[in-house]
Amino acid sequence: MSELSAVYRETAEQISYNVANKVLPMAKLPDGLLAAYQSLCAELLEDREGKFSQAWASLPASARNLMEQAAFHGFYIANAWLQLSRVAQEISEQADTDGEIQEQEYNGIFTRLADESLKESLRKLKKARTDRSMLNSFKQVMAP
Repeated sequence: MSELSAVYRETAEQISYNVANKVLPMAKLPDGLLAAYQSLCAELLEDREGKFSQAWASLPASARNLMEQAAFHGFYIANAWLQLSRVAQEISEQADTDGEIQEQEYNGIFTRLADESLKESLRKLKKARTDRSMLNSFKQVMAP
């Protein structure tokens, strides 16, 4: 992805925070988890492989016109964070009961989760074109 403007970055980060905060009280996250969230946010904003920008460009104009690209980027980042948090909790619980976790079992999990999150976010945005309640849900979770 080309260099992001400060406004784009700020919008995406704020929307991501707003959406994630609806599920996980972000202000109460331990420092380690907050650092992980910030790292995830930075990595997905950077979009080194161009997956997000390609997916956005391939959306029908009717879907892209529903919201700013930066807002949708933030929604996608929050969705990835929530999925990653859920899986991390499951792994943690399994580690407590089953002993050591086999590292190779979880190799590539972040990439898979980010890809799944992007696909899910795109599906929701496409559906929002004809489903007013879905569009309203987007607006509601994105609001502070």
